[in-house]
Amino acid sequence: MKQHPGPLAGMRVLELAQIMAGPTCGMMLADMGADVVKVEKLPGGDDARAYREPRVNGVSAPFLILNRNKRGIALNLKTEQGRQILLRMVKDADVLTENYRRGTLEKLGLGYDVLSAVNPGLIYCAVSGYGRDGPMGDKPGFDLIAQGFSGLMSVTGEPGRPPAKTGNSIADINAGILAVAGITAAYVHKLKTGEGQVVDTSLIEAAIQQTYWQAAIYFATGESPGPTGSAHLLTAPYQAFQASDGWVNIGGANQGNWERIAHALGHPKWLDDPRYATNSARMENMSALVAAMNEVVVTRTKADWIAVFDAAGVPVGPVHTIGEALSHPQTLARGMVVEQMHPQAGPVKSLGCPIHFSKTPTRIDRPAPMLGEHTRELLREYGYSDAEIDRFVTDGVIEEAAA
Repeated sequence: MKQHPGPLAGMRVLELAQIMAGPTCGMMLADMGADVVKVEKLPGGDDARAYREPRVNGVSAPFLILNRNKRGIALNLKTEQGRQILLRMVKDADVLTENYRRGTLEKLGLGYDVLSAVNPGLIYCAVSGYGRDGPMGDKPGFDLIAQGFSGLMSVTGEPGRPPAKTGNSIADINAGILAVAGITAAYVHKLKTGEGQVVDTSLIEAAIQQTYWQAAIYFATGESPGPTGSAHLLTAPYQAFQASDGWVNIGGANQGNWERIAHALGHPKWLDDPRYATNSARMENMSALVAAMNEVVVTRTKADWIAVFDAAGVPVGPVHTIGEALSHPQTLARGMVVEQMHPQAGPVKSLGCPIHFSKTPTRIDRPAPMLGEHTRELLREYGYSDAEIDRFVTDGVIEEAAA
Protein backbone atom coordinates (compact mmCIF):
# COMPACT_ATOMS: atom_id res chain seq x y z
CA MET A 1 0.00 0.00 0.00
CA LYS A 2 1.26 3.47 -0.88
CA GLN A 3 2.57 5.80 1.82
CA HIS A 4 -0.31 7.68 3.37
CA PRO A 5 -0.20 11.37 2.37
CA GLY A 6 -1.70 12.65 5.63
CA PRO A 7 0.06 14.87 8.17
CA LEU A 8 0.42 12.06 10.74
CA ALA A 9 2.06 9.57 8.38
CA GLY A 10 4.73 7.70 10.33
CA MET A 11 2.88 7.80 13.66
CA ARG A 12 2.22 4.31 15.08
CA VAL A 13 -0.82 3.98 17.35
CA LEU A 14 -1.89 0.97 19.39
CA GLU A 15 -5.62 1.19 20.06
CA LEU A 16 -6.71 -0.83 23.07
CA ALA A 17 -9.82 1.32 23.32
CA GLN A 18 -13.22 0.00 22.27
CA ILE A 19 -16.84 0.88 21.51
CA MET A 20 -16.96 4.63 20.67
CA ALA A 21 -14.84 7.35 22.32
CA GLY A 22 -11.44 5.69 21.85
CA PRO A 23 -12.23 4.28 18.40
CA THR A 24 -13.40 7.73 17.26
CA CYS A 25 -9.96 9.02 18.23
CA GLY A 26 -8.18 6.17 16.46
CA MET A 27 -10.26 6.57 13.31
CA MET A 28 -9.45 10.27 13.03
CA LEU A 29 -5.74 9.65 13.62
CA ALA A 30 -5.81 6.93 10.96
CA ASP A 31 -7.60 9.18 8.48
CA MET A 32 -4.79 11.71 8.96
CA GLY A 33 -2.10 9.14 8.24
CA ALA A 34 -1.29 7.32 11.48
CA ASP A 35 -0.80 3.56 11.32
CA VAL A 36 -3.47 2.57 13.83
CA VAL A 37 -3.33 -1.02 15.05
CA LYS A 38 -6.52 -2.07 16.80
CA VAL A 39 -5.57 -4.46 19.59
CA GLU A 40 -8.78 -6.36 20.38
CA LYS A 41 -9.34 -8.46 23.46
CA LEU A 42 -10.13 -12.15 23.43
CA PRO A 43 -12.64 -13.60 23.40
CA GLY A 44 -14.99 -11.55 21.25
CA GLY A 45 -12.99 -8.46 20.42
CA ASP A 46 -14.35 -4.91 20.66
CA ASP A 47 -17.72 -4.98 22.44
CA ALA A 48 -19.21 -3.01 19.54
CA ARG A 49 -18.91 -6.15 17.42
CA ALA A 50 -21.73 -7.60 19.53
CA TYR A 51 -24.16 -4.77 18.71
CA ARG A 52 -26.50 -7.01 16.80
CA GLU A 53 -28.65 -4.58 14.85
CA PRO A 54 -28.25 -3.35 12.27
CA ARG A 55 -25.81 -5.76 10.65
CA VAL A 56 -24.41 -5.86 7.14
CA ASN A 57 -24.01 -9.46 6.04
CA GLY A 58 -23.55 -10.42 9.66
CA VAL A 59 -21.10 -7.60 10.53
CA SER A 60 -22.01 -4.93 13.09
CA ALA A 61 -22.71 -1.63 11.32
CA PRO A 62 -21.69 0.43 14.40
CA PHE A 63 -18.34 -1.37 14.49
CA LEU A 64 -17.80 -0.86 10.74
CA ILE A 65 -18.34 2.90 10.85
CA LEU A 66 -15.87 3.61 13.68
CA ASN A 67 -13.00 1.31 12.80
CA ARG A 68 -12.15 1.88 9.18
CA ASN A 69 -8.55 2.65 8.18
CA LYS A 70 -7.18 0.45 11.00
CA ARG A 71 -5.33 -2.85 11.04
CA GLY A 72 -6.51 -5.38 13.59
CA ILE A 73 -4.87 -7.91 15.88
CA ALA A 74 -6.74 -10.13 18.37
CA LEU A 75 -4.67 -10.61 21.51
CA ASN A 76 -5.40 -12.26 24.86
CA LEU A 77 -3.77 -9.94 27.39
CA LYS A 78 -4.69 -12.27 30.24
CA THR A 79 -1.91 -14.60 29.08
CA GLU A 80 1.77 -13.94 29.75
CA GLN A 81 2.58 -14.47 26.08
CA GLY A 82 -0.11 -11.96 25.08
CA ARG A 83 1.33 -9.35 27.43
CA GLN A 84 4.83 -9.95 26.07
CA ILE A 85 3.58 -9.47 22.53
CA LEU A 86 2.00 -6.14 23.49
CA LEU A 87 5.20 -5.00 25.22
CA ARG A 88 7.16 -5.78 22.07
CA MET A 89 4.69 -3.71 20.06
CA VAL A 90 4.88 -0.86 22.56
CA LYS A 91 8.64 -0.50 22.01
CA ASP A 92 8.06 0.95 18.54
CA ALA A 93 4.77 2.76 19.22
CA ASP A 94 4.24 6.49 19.45
CA VAL A 95 0.80 6.28 21.03
CA LEU A 96 -1.32 3.83 23.01
CA THR A 97 -5.00 4.55 23.63
CA GLU A 98 -7.28 2.84 26.15
CA ASN A 99 -10.64 3.45 27.75
CA TYR A 100 -10.73 0.87 30.53
CA ARG A 101 -11.66 1.64 34.11
CA ARG A 102 -8.75 3.04 36.08
CA GLY A 103 -6.52 0.22 37.29
CA THR A 104 -7.57 -2.38 34.71
CA LEU A 105 -4.33 -2.38 32.75
CA GLU A 106 -2.33 -1.95 35.94
CA LYS A 107 -3.80 -5.23 37.21
CA LEU A 108 -2.56 -6.90 34.03
CA GLY A 109 0.92 -5.48 34.60
CA LEU A 110 0.49 -3.08 31.69
CA GLY A 111 0.10 0.29 33.39
CA TYR A 112 1.80 3.46 32.20
CA ASP A 113 4.73 2.91 34.54
CA VAL A 114 5.51 -0.42 32.90
CA LEU A 115 4.86 0.73 29.34
CA SER A 116 6.86 3.95 29.69
CA ALA A 117 9.81 1.98 31.07
CA VAL A 118 9.76 -0.03 27.84
CA ASN A 119 9.28 3.11 25.72
CA PRO A 120 9.95 6.49 27.40
CA GLY A 121 8.62 8.26 24.31
CA LEU A 122 5.21 6.60 24.54
CA ILE A 123 2.15 8.87 24.55
CA TYR A 124 -0.39 7.05 26.72
CA CYS A 125 -3.91 8.35 26.13
CA ALA A 126 -6.60 7.32 28.60
CA VAL A 127 -10.25 8.15 27.94
CA SER A 128 -12.38 7.32 30.98
CA GLY A 129 -15.74 8.15 32.43
CA TYR A 130 -14.61 10.65 35.07
CA GLY A 131 -10.86 11.11 34.58
CA ARG A 132 -7.88 9.42 36.22
CA ASP A 133 -8.10 11.32 39.52
CA GLY A 134 -10.68 12.92 41.78
CA PRO A 135 -13.18 11.20 44.11
CA MET A 136 -14.98 9.47 41.21
CA GLY A 137 -11.94 8.40 39.23
CA ASP A 138 -12.66 4.71 39.78
CA LYS A 139 -16.24 4.81 38.50
CA PRO A 140 -17.11 3.53 35.04
CA GLY A 141 -18.80 5.97 32.71
CA PHE A 142 -21.14 5.93 29.75
CA ASP A 143 -22.35 8.67 27.41
CA LEU A 144 -25.83 8.81 28.99
CA ILE A 145 -24.38 9.09 32.49
CA ALA A 146 -21.96 11.81 31.40
CA GLN A 147 -24.70 13.83 29.73
CA GLY A 148 -26.71 13.77 32.94
CA PHE A 149 -23.73 14.52 35.19
CA SER A 150 -22.60 17.47 33.06
CA GLY A 151 -25.96 19.23 33.03
CA LEU A 152 -26.45 18.70 29.30
CA MET A 153 -29.67 16.76 29.84
CA SER A 154 -31.09 19.61 31.91
CA VAL A 155 -30.78 22.01 28.95
CA THR A 156 -31.83 19.63 26.17
CA GLY A 157 -35.37 19.18 24.90
CA GLU A 158 -38.49 21.29 25.25
CA PRO A 159 -39.37 23.28 28.40
CA GLY A 160 -41.63 21.40 30.79
CA ARG A 161 -40.69 18.00 29.41
CA PRO A 162 -38.61 15.25 31.09
CA PRO A 163 -34.80 15.46 30.82
CA ALA A 164 -33.54 14.47 27.38
CA LYS A 165 -30.16 13.44 26.06
CA THR A 166 -28.89 14.68 22.74
CA GLY A 167 -29.81 12.36 19.91
CA ASN A 168 -26.15 11.59 19.28
CA SER A 169 -23.52 10.30 21.72
CA ILE A 170 -22.00 13.73 22.19
CA ALA A 171 -19.87 12.91 25.25
CA ASP A 172 -18.34 9.85 23.60
CA ILE A 173 -17.68 11.56 20.29
CA ASN A 174 -16.30 14.76 21.79
CA ALA A 175 -14.08 12.77 24.16
CA GLY A 176 -12.60 11.08 21.09
CA ILE A 177 -12.00 14.44 19.44
CA LEU A 178 -10.39 15.82 22.62
CA ALA A 179 -8.15 12.75 22.70
CA VAL A 180 -7.05 13.51 19.13
CA ALA A 181 -6.21 17.09 20.12
CA GLY A 182 -4.30 15.94 23.20
CA ILE A 183 -2.38 13.26 21.32
CA THR A 184 -1.34 15.55 18.50
CA ALA A 185 -0.18 18.20 20.98
CA ALA A 186 1.78 15.58 22.92
CA TYR A 187 3.23 14.31 19.63
CA VAL A 188 4.56 17.78 18.84
CA HIS A 189 6.21 17.80 22.27
CA LYS A 190 7.65 14.34 21.63
CA LEU A 191 9.10 15.41 18.28
CA LYS A 192 10.83 18.33 20.06
CA THR A 193 12.07 16.48 23.14
CA GLY A 194 11.65 12.73 22.67
CA GLU A 195 9.51 12.62 25.82
CA GLY A 196 6.24 10.75 26.08
CA GLN A 197 3.51 11.52 28.60
CA VAL A 198 -0.01 10.67 29.74
CA VAL A 199 -2.90 12.35 27.94
CA ASP A 200 -6.02 12.11 30.08
CA THR A 201 -9.58 13.15 29.21
CA SER A 202 -13.02 11.92 30.18
CA LEU A 203 -16.63 11.72 29.13
CA ILE A 204 -17.79 14.16 31.82
CA GLU A 205 -15.25 16.78 30.74
CA ALA A 206 -16.16 16.23 27.09
CA ALA A 207 -19.81 16.85 28.00
CA ILE A 208 -19.16 19.79 30.33
CA GLN A 209 -17.10 21.45 27.59
CA GLN A 210 -20.28 21.64 25.50
CA THR A 211 -21.95 23.98 28.01
CA TYR A 212 -20.02 27.20 27.35
CA TRP A 213 -23.07 29.45 26.93
CA GLN A 214 -24.96 27.85 29.82
CA ALA A 215 -21.88 28.07 32.04
CA ALA A 216 -21.53 31.76 31.17
CA ILE A 217 -25.09 32.36 32.39
CA TYR A 218 -24.54 30.37 35.58
CA PHE A 219 -21.23 32.09 36.42
CA ALA A 220 -22.77 35.52 35.78
CA THR A 221 -26.11 35.03 37.57
CA GLY A 222 -25.80 31.99 39.82
CA GLU A 223 -28.83 30.50 38.07
CA SER A 224 -28.84 27.33 35.99
CA PRO A 225 -30.62 27.76 32.64
CA GLY A 226 -33.13 25.17 31.51
CA PRO A 227 -34.04 23.69 28.12
CA THR A 228 -35.02 25.93 25.23
CA GLY A 229 -35.94 23.42 22.54
CA SER A 230 -34.34 24.50 19.29
CA ALA A 231 -34.18 28.13 20.44
CA HIS A 232 -30.97 29.89 21.44
CA LEU A 233 -30.69 30.93 25.07
CA LEU A 234 -29.01 34.26 24.30
CA THR A 235 -30.50 35.58 21.06
CA ALA A 236 -33.79 35.54 19.12
CA PRO A 237 -35.17 34.61 16.69
CA TYR A 238 -32.81 31.66 16.32
CA GLN A 239 -34.66 28.36 16.13
CA ALA A 240 -36.75 25.98 14.05
CA PHE A 241 -40.05 27.14 12.59
CA GLN A 242 -42.70 24.96 10.96
CA ALA A 243 -43.30 25.50 7.26
CA SER A 244 -46.21 23.93 5.40
CA ASP A 245 -44.20 20.77 4.64
CA GLY A 246 -41.69 20.48 7.50
CA TRP A 247 -39.28 22.48 9.62
CA VAL A 248 -36.80 25.18 8.72
CA ASN A 249 -34.13 26.84 10.88
CA ILE A 250 -33.93 30.62 10.79
CA GLY A 251 -30.92 32.33 12.35
CA GLY A 252 -31.44 35.89 13.49
CA ALA A 253 -28.31 35.99 15.60
CA ASN A 254 -27.79 39.75 15.33
CA GLN A 255 -29.81 42.93 14.84
CA GLY A 256 -29.10 43.15 11.13
CA ASN A 257 -30.41 39.67 10.51
CA TRP A 258 -33.51 40.37 12.58
CA GLU A 259 -34.29 43.39 10.45
CA ARG A 260 -33.87 41.35 7.27
CA ILE A 261 -36.11 38.62 8.70
CA ALA A 262 -38.91 41.08 9.44
CA HIS A 263 -38.80 42.40 5.89
CA ALA A 264 -38.56 38.92 4.35
CA LEU A 265 -41.63 37.80 6.31
CA GLY A 266 -43.54 40.85 5.10
CA HIS A 267 -43.81 42.50 8.51
CA PRO A 268 -41.44 45.50 8.64
CA LYS A 269 -43.77 46.98 11.26
CA TRP A 270 -42.27 44.51 13.75
CA LEU A 271 -39.14 46.65 13.74
CA ASP A 272 -41.06 49.46 15.43
CA ASP A 273 -42.74 47.16 17.95
CA PRO A 274 -41.08 47.75 21.34
CA ARG A 275 -41.47 44.05 22.14
CA TYR A 276 -39.12 43.16 19.28
CA ALA A 277 -36.95 46.26 18.87
CA THR A 278 -33.84 44.86 20.58
CA ASN A 279 -32.45 41.42 21.25
CA SER A 280 -33.15 41.83 24.97
CA ALA A 281 -36.77 42.72 24.21
CA ARG A 282 -37.12 39.79 21.84
CA MET A 283 -35.78 37.40 24.46
CA GLU A 284 -38.25 38.75 27.03
CA ASN A 285 -41.12 38.36 24.56
CA MET A 286 -39.97 35.23 22.77
CA SER A 287 -43.29 33.41 22.98
CA ALA A 288 -45.12 36.24 21.25
CA LEU A 289 -42.35 36.63 18.67
CA VAL A 290 -42.30 32.92 17.81
CA ALA A 291 -46.09 32.76 17.56
CA ALA A 292 -46.15 35.74 15.20
CA MET A 293 -43.42 34.31 13.01
CA ASN A 294 -44.98 30.84 12.95
CA GLU A 295 -48.25 32.28 11.60
CA VAL A 296 -46.33 33.47 8.56
CA VAL A 297 -43.81 30.66 8.08
CA VAL A 298 -46.47 27.93 8.07
CA THR A 299 -48.09 29.42 4.95
CA ARG A 300 -45.25 28.39 2.59
CA THR A 301 -42.94 25.46 1.98
CA LYS A 302 -39.43 24.93 3.28
CA ALA A 303 -38.01 25.43 -0.20
CA ASP A 304 -39.91 28.70 -0.60
CA TRP A 305 -38.60 30.11 2.66
CA ILE A 306 -35.04 28.96 2.04
CA ALA A 307 -35.11 30.81 -1.29
CA VAL A 308 -36.60 33.93 0.35
CA PHE A 309 -34.11 34.06 3.21
CA ASP A 310 -31.14 33.17 1.02
CA ALA A 311 -32.02 36.10 -1.21
CA ALA A 312 -32.31 38.34 1.85
CA GLY A 313 -28.94 37.22 3.23
CA VAL A 314 -30.41 35.57 6.33
CA PRO A 315 -28.89 32.31 7.63
CA VAL A 316 -31.44 29.59 6.89
CA GLY A 317 -31.51 25.84 6.42
CA PRO A 318 -33.79 22.82 6.47
CA VAL A 319 -34.16 20.42 9.39
CA HIS A 320 -33.02 17.26 7.63
CA THR A 321 -33.49 13.65 8.48
CA ILE A 322 -30.20 11.74 8.73
CA GLY A 323 -30.85 10.28 5.29
CA GLU A 324 -31.50 13.68 3.77
CA ALA A 325 -28.31 15.08 5.31
CA LEU A 326 -26.16 12.17 4.12
CA SER A 327 -27.48 12.34 0.55
CA HIS A 328 -27.32 16.12 0.16
CA PRO A 329 -25.05 17.40 -2.64
CA GLN A 330 -23.09 19.61 -0.23
CA THR A 331 -22.40 16.67 2.09
CA LEU A 332 -21.24 14.58 -0.85
CA ALA A 333 -19.15 17.41 -2.31
CA ARG A 334 -17.23 17.64 0.97
CA GLY A 335 -16.44 13.92 0.91
CA MET A 336 -18.43 13.17 4.03
CA VAL A 337 -19.73 9.86 2.66
CA VAL A 338 -17.15 7.26 1.63
CA GLU A 339 -17.39 3.64 0.58
CA GLN A 340 -15.05 0.68 1.05
CA MET A 341 -15.26 -2.97 0.15
CA HIS A 342 -15.30 -5.17 3.25
CA PRO A 343 -14.32 -8.84 2.84
CA GLN A 344 -17.47 -10.05 4.61
CA ALA A 345 -19.95 -7.19 4.58
CA GLY A 346 -19.28 -6.20 0.97
CA PRO A 347 -19.56 -2.53 -0.06
CA VAL A 348 -20.14 -0.42 3.05
CA LYS A 349 -20.49 3.32 3.50
CA SER A 350 -19.15 5.40 6.37
CA LEU A 351 -18.64 9.04 7.28
CA GLY A 352 -15.67 10.81 5.76
CA CYS A 353 -13.07 12.84 7.59
CA PRO A 354 -14.35 16.33 8.50
CA ILE A 355 -10.85 17.88 8.41
CA HIS A 356 -9.36 18.94 5.08
CA PHE A 357 -5.70 19.70 4.37
CA SER A 358 -4.35 21.47 1.28
CA LYS A 359 -0.89 19.87 1.41
CA THR A 360 -1.33 16.62 3.36
CA PRO A 361 -4.75 15.20 2.49
CA THR A 362 -6.54 12.58 4.51
CA ARG A 363 -7.15 9.19 2.91
CA ILE A 364 -9.62 6.43 3.68
CA ASP A 365 -8.56 3.17 2.06
CA ARG A 366 -9.27 0.36 4.54
CA PRO A 367 -12.57 -1.03 5.78
CA ALA A 368 -12.89 -1.94 9.44
CA PRO A 369 -10.85 -5.08 10.16
CA MET A 370 -12.37 -8.47 10.80
CA LEU A 371 -11.44 -9.81 14.21
CA GLY A 372 -7.78 -10.77 13.96
CA GLU A 373 -7.58 -9.91 10.26
CA HIS A 374 -4.02 -8.57 10.42
CA THR A 375 -2.75 -10.65 13.35
CA ARG A 376 -0.23 -12.69 11.37
CA GLU A 377 0.85 -9.74 9.23
CA LEU A 378 1.55 -7.63 12.29
CA LEU A 379 3.31 -10.33 14.29
CA ARG A 380 5.61 -10.95 11.34
CA GLU A 381 6.42 -7.22 11.33
CA TYR A 382 7.41 -7.53 14.98
CA GLY A 383 9.78 -10.41 14.29
CA TYR A 384 7.70 -13.44 15.15
CA SER A 385 8.08 -16.53 12.96
CA ASP A 386 5.13 -18.39 11.46
CA ALA A 387 5.90 -21.33 13.76
CA GLU A 388 5.65 -19.04 16.80
CA ILE A 389 2.46 -17.51 15.47
CA ASP A 390 0.94 -20.96 14.92
CA ARG A 391 1.79 -21.87 18.50
CA PHE A 392 0.17 -18.65 19.76
CA VAL A 393 -3.02 -19.61 17.91
CA THR A 394 -2.97 -23.10 19.43
CA ASP A 395 -2.41 -21.69 22.93
CA GLY A 396 -5.26 -19.16 22.62
CA VAL A 397 -2.89 -16.18 22.85
CA ILE A 398 -4.05 -14.72 19.53
CA GLU A 399 -6.81 -15.19 17.00
CA GLU A 400 -6.74 -14.95 13.22
CA ALA A 401 -9.65 -14.09 10.96
CA ALA A 402 -10.92 -16.99 8.92
CA ALA A 403 -9.45 -16.95 5.42
